[in-house]
Amino acid sequence: MTVYLNGQFMPIEEARIPVLDRGFIFGDGVYEVIPVYSRRAFRLPEHLRRLQHSLDGIRLENPYGDSDWARYINELIARNPGEDQYLYLHITRGVARRDHAFPRPPVTPTVFMMSNPLITPSAELLQSGVGAITSQDNRWLRCDIKAIALLPNVLLRQAAVDAGCAETILIRDDAFMTEGAASNIFVVKNETLIAPPKDHLMLPGITYDVILEIAAANGIRHEVRKVSRDEVFSADELLLTSSTKEVLAITRLDGKPVGDGKPGRMFDKLYKLYQDFKRDVMRQQSPPYTGG
Repeated sequence: MTVYLNGQFMPIEEARIPVLDRGFIFGDGVYEVIPVYSRRAFRLPEHLRRLQHSLDGIRLENPYGDSDWARYINELIARNPGEDQYLYLHITRGVARRDHAFPRPPVTPTVFMMSNPLITPSAELLQSGVGAITSQDNRWLRCDIKAIALLPNVLLRQAAVDAGCAETILIRDDAFMTEGAASNIFVVKNETLIAPPKDHLMLPGITYDVILEIAAANGIRHEVRKVSRDEVFSADELLLTSSTKEVLAITRLDGKPVGDGKPGRMFDKLYKLYQDFKRDVMRQQSPPYTGG
C-alpha cells in the first residue's frame, strides 16, 4: 500500500509521525472518507466541501487548495491497485508542545492519506439484511464535524459487534434518532422514506444525499424531518447507508424483527436504483476532478 504523508508518497511501513502530534495527543484533527469507482473519486468537490466544513469547525486552516487536494488524491488512486477503492484523509493541527490551547504561532498541519480496497456487502447480507441495536446517543454536540476523536463511536459500534449485530442506531435524549455509529439511517413507514435532517447532531453523509436524490428522481415519497424513537421501533423497514455499505436493510432491531424480518420493497427498489446510479453516474468516464 502506498500512502501520502506531508507531501510525500511512500510505502505505509515507512510512514511515521512524531509522538507530539496533536492528533495523537489530543485527537485534534478531522478526517474524510471518499469512495473511488473505476479509479475516479466520487463527488470529490462535495467531499472537499465537507472536509472544509470540518476544518472550519475546529478552526484549522486548510493546508491545501482544491486543486492540490485533487492532484494528490488522483495520484494516490493511481499508485494503488484496484478499480474501486476508498480513501481515508486525516489532517491534524500538527506537532507542538503538549498544551490544550492552539499552538502560537501555528504549526504546520499533518496530512495523511491512504487507500484501501472498496468492498461492498456480500450477496448473503443483501438477501438477509443485518441486525442492529439501539443506544443512547451520548456523543458531543458537533457531530457534523468529522473529528478523528471517535472513541464514543468506537464504543457504540463495539456494543453492536458484542451483540452480534452490524450497527448501533443512536437515540438522542430518548426522543429522536440521529444516525448510526458509522452510518446514516433511514426509516420506511407507509411506503414513505423518512430521513433525519442535517444538523449539528449528525454527520451529513454523501451517500445519504445520493439516496435522497435517487428517491426524488424516481418519484419515491420521502420526507426529511425529525424521526422519533417510536417511529424507529414501529418502522416497516430500516435502511443503513454509508460509502462502503452503500444501502443495506436492517432486518432485526434489539433482537426483534423489523417488519416481517426480511429486506422489504423499499430496500429492493433503492438498492437496484443505487446500482444503476453507480453504473451510469459513478463509473462515468469523465476526466477526474482537478479542482477549481
